[in-house]
Amino acid sequence: MNSTLINTVRWKFIYAFLLSGILTAAILYGGSKVVQSILAAQTYPNYSIPARGVRWLINNIGSIPLMMVIGILGFVLFFFLFTRRTIMVLNEITAGIQEVAKGELSHRIEVKSSDEFGVVAASINQMAEQLQLSLEEERNAVAAKNDLITGVSHDLRTPLTSILGFLEYIEKDRYQDEIEMRYYVSIAYEKSLTLRKLIDDLFEYTRVSGGNLPLSMTTLNLNSFLMQLAEEFTPMLEEAGMTYTFVGGQEPLWIEAAPGELVRAYENLFSNAIRYGSKGKVMEIGLELEGEEAVVRISNYGDPIPAQDLPYLFDRFYRVDKSRSRETGGTGLGLAIAKSMIELHHGTIAAYSDKGRTDFVTRFPIASPLASARSVDNHATRS
Repeated sequence: MNSTLINTVRWKFIYAFLLSGILTAAILYGGSKVVQSILAAQTYPNYSIPARGVRWLINNIGSIPLMMVIGILGFVLFFFLFTRRTIMVLNEITAGIQEVAKGELSHRIEVKSSDEFGVVAASINQMAEQLQLSLEEERNAVAAKNDLITGVSHDLRTPLTSILGFLEYIEKDRYQDEIEMRYYVSIAYEKSLTLRKLIDDLFEYTRVSGGNLPLSMTTLNLNSFLMQLAEEFTPMLEEAGMTYTFVGGQEPLWIEAAPGELVRAYENLFSNAIRYGSKGKVMEIGLELEGEEAVVRISNYGDPIPAQDLPYLFDRFYRVDKSRSRETGGTGLGLAIAKSMIELHHGTIAAYSDKGRTDFVTRFPIASPLASARSVDNHATRS
């Protein structure tokens, strides 16, 4: 018979019933033998007081009713003893359910058996753990929402205050001449652009970070994709006194991606490298294949990022103080958007920084050979 079937609560009660019946029968059989021996000694005049008591019970109650009472009491006692452990497990499960119902989600029931009660206890523990995780996630979501609102309010207030201030100067004619008025208008316009960029980045972040952004995936050659994007950044590089260079990437690296969405991530990484790496005069783009992953490194040679700031670099509204602060004009959302977008493509991103070099490393699973070959054929046909 299947051991799993035997090791059930039903069979445990059947075992307890059978053992109780066997032990009760043994006791009755042994008792009957003792009574027979006592009755056989009735020819002796000086028998003991217990023997006289047994004789009295048999004569006044009868041997059969007496054996029935002893049998019932013995059976109940043995059945109680044999099922005691099972009932204790049931009581522990009941107490555990009551603790969870009170909100003690950290309470766990000790699983002492592999029968139905053990399965129930394990299921209750799993349920409590899931409830605890859900509650923590809900609390984190509320905290994140509050942080987001606080960050947005703070970042919106700064340029908006400047805009209102300079417009108030113009509204109340608090300028000396037209040149000063144009200066105020110019500042208000620049602050308006900053405000619009923050709103655009915030919209992009909320659109991407929810994980529900639909992606139209296709097989993409990272080499040509990044080369084209780097060419588009040439004017910005020249303005910062920088150039770009490619390292590796002789062979095509094919991944599954949505080009229109992935470009947003690398635009932020390129902009970040230019904004903070102008001292190094070069932005380095490295491509290589590591196992089953396509690896892209965006490197700059500007001021390093302090080690204590690296773990929080991709958090929204996080800005590194000192050289990488608000004075550079960042919204604090660019790297958070890049991280969310790359993760939507089943990739990862990490930042490394030491003396004179900062690397942003992205990794993507490479496309299947069949999909890569099909993309090459399609590209050749279009050419």
